[in-house]
Amino acid sequence: MSRSTRIERYRNIGIMAHIDAGKTTLTERVLFFTGRIHSTGEVHDGSTEMDWLPQEKQRGITITSAATTAFWSPRHGPSSGTPHRINILDTPGHVDFTIEVERSLRVLDGAVAVFDASQGVEPQSEAVWRQADRYGVPRIAFINKMDKVGADFVMSLESIRERLGARAVAVQWPLGGESEFRGLVDLVRMKTLRFDGEGGEYQEEESVPEEARKQVETLRLRLIEAAADVDDGVMEKFVDGRLDAITGEDLSRALRAGTLSRTLVPVLAGSAFKKKGVQMLLDAVVDYLPAPSDLPAVEGLVPGTEQRAFRGPSDDSPPAALVFKMMSDKNVGNIVFLRVYSGTLRAGTVLLNPATGKRERVGRLMFMHANRREEVSEVHAGDIAAALGLKNVRTGDTLSDPEAPVVLESLGFPEPVVHLAVEAKSPAELPKLEEGLHRLAAEDPSLRVGVDPESGQVLLSGMGELHLEVVVDRLRTEYGVEARVGQPKVAYRDTLKRAVRQEYRHVRQTGGPGQYARVVLDVAPAARGAGLVFVDDTKGGTIPRELVPAIQKGVAGAMERGVRDGVALVDVEVRLVDGDTHVRDSTPQAFAMAGSLALQEAVRRVGVQVLEPVMDVEVTTPEEYVGEVLGDLASRRGRVLGMETRGNARVVSARVPMASLFGYVTGLRGRTQGRAQASMRLGTYEPLPDVLQASLPEARA
Repeated sequence: MSRSTRIERYRNIGIMAHIDAGKTTLTERVLFFTGRIHSTGEVHDGSTEMDWLPQEKQRGITITSAATTAFWSPRHGPSSGTPHRINILDTPGHVDFTIEVERSLRVLDGAVAVFDASQGVEPQSEAVWRQADRYGVPRIAFINKMDKVGADFVMSLESIRERLGARAVAVQWPLGGESEFRGLVDLVRMKTLRFDGEGGEYQEEESVPEEARKQVETLRLRLIEAAADVDDGVMEKFVDGRLDAITGEDLSRALRAGTLSRTLVPVLAGSAFKKKGVQMLLDAVVDYLPAPSDLPAVEGLVPGTEQRAFRGPSDDSPPAALVFKMMSDKNVGNIVFLRVYSGTLRAGTVLLNPATGKRERVGRLMFMHANRREEVSEVHAGDIAAALGLKNVRTGDTLSDPEAPVVLESLGFPEPVVHLAVEAKSPAELPKLEEGLHRLAAEDPSLRVGVDPESGQVLLSGMGELHLEVVVDRLRTEYGVEARVGQPKVAYRDTLKRAVRQEYRHVRQTGGPGQYARVVLDVAPAARGAGLVFVDDTKGGTIPRELVPAIQKGVAGAMERGVRDGVALVDVEVRLVDGDTHVRDSTPQAFAMAGSLALQEAVRRVGVQVLEPVMDVEVTTPEEYVGEVLGDLASRRGRVLGMETRGNARVVSARVPMASLFGYVTGLRGRTQGRAQASMRLGTYEPLPDVLQASLPEARA
């Protein structure tokens, strides 16, 4: 079966934003206007297509990234009338589910960043923007909720420029705002689009309304200036003063080039809830965001080597795909989500997983629509699909042609910040609890399952209270396990209090070949966030070069295990300064053991400094509750970083220890009669005050 849509007409996009900016509502409207669904669901009554988990419907938030496909034919420009395939991932906005955004951005080619017109850039929208920066994802922006009280297009546009450092370029100007939002001026084609009716209908007019002409001309000139910076044709006309000769096609071409190079961010406006501006956004997705063929070949490594390998988006290349998500289904087993970067996959294709060295046979292939499946016989380069029958794979694994293996860049997974002890209510439920946790942990790499070294209870570790609350709820609804849960605990970390030199001699004689290793390490605290900094400072070959990686491996293992109740040791600089060997008994295993035990002994000598996670908190509150909010933050060991006015509300930015924030959002609503809201994300790790560190063992018991 040949490809039904040319790869140049693919758009793999994500919709990303702060919580409650309207991502899922926008996705529903996109599905409606593309004919994928025939009536729109609403987040507030739990009837949306893309939020399909019971927990999503109950809470009115997105928890998992949901995939779907739609087709859209642009109404203007060079692609006018040509159907384009748009693969869409709707991602969560809550900080507790940031891993869903991370793995979506890893496999997407472009993104739509959605902003609340009354708020502009909010904390989590800033966080996901930085994630998109890390993966080099081109973006366009949609300023949503233009019909909302306090909607301010100019403020939102400026906040993108100032807080995100992006060159945001308005390509539309809204006519009216709040309840008077009635249309848009297309700054590229200089047409007026007046909304007419409740179903997104509009009338196109040639002229610009007189009351908007001054602002439109100013923004049009800024658009031309931005376009001139990325397009020689526009630059030539601009320098010559022939502004009237710059056509809509010129500007569209320049905006596409600027978006693909991540130099420009086109900004559109609308109201997804009222179905206003969605068709124009779909046109912009096709016009400005890249097809897989617009991007460079994906880079990887030949397994077991440092040799680079490239896979271009061609159906005839050796197949290579990245596993970016797994979903457990009680009827069919594991559903493995794949981004196909090259080649063609068919049912029965045998692929190599370099992470395990094992071959995997593809059983069935499907395109997903939220939790519904459309079975297909083959998928091609550029597709986002799902596969059944793959047994020994994990999120982040590469599957490739056994004759041309490659390992693509994996995903980065954040460290947990909260622990929660769980246990089955009866021994009979223990197998179901273990099975449920195993499956949920396979789906969600940010969820860790371990054992509390003090109580022996199963310990869940995750990104926040809500994250773990949803896990416990899914155990109940999907696996029938009524688990008992303890109080949430903070995931502390340890680092060294001061520098120390440590010598360690590892000698073992067992009757056969012995083990001998001697190392001298200078161990010291490293910069926050540095992890392990390992430096070989030996001179004259006192330790052979081939044994040094074993010492580093031993040190890294000791840091991961920690020396106090399994708490990880972080941010340590280790310098290998001396050591010696035995002609027969010095093996890599001996030096790995020496490195591990030397570090543990060093930590015991100087002691540990406990680090606690500190969250960046932003509270939006009416003016009359500012004093209440500030006083409460101070009582939680919070440091206020600043205040600003946003619309008719005050926004307080603070840093607050995670340990003080359990139940904060619920308490804030009670203190402000439900009128204030808060968002938070991990800011940094900071030393725990001595008085609290001294009481920590009792608190942990």
